[in-house]
Amino acid sequence: MTEQHPQWFTSSYSSNGGNCVEVAVNLAASRDTVPLRDSKSADGPVVGVRTAAFSAFVAGVRSGAFGAV
Repeated sequence: MTEQHPQWFTSSYSSNGGNCVEVAVNLAASRDTVPLRDSKSADGPVVGVRTAAFSAFVAGVRSGAFGAV
């Protein structure tokens, strides 16, 4: 079995000078986890969020549940 590595990306909406969060959704199906990290610190800590929680967060952002930015 081949070990999967995170494939990091930032949102296409993240053109704010590097203050971004990177996400690696390629691990969601196999590990039930979505890794997140600070784009300015690629070697820094990674937070793993359960897939269901990340999906609920994205749905909340899309619906405007967290207010305007």
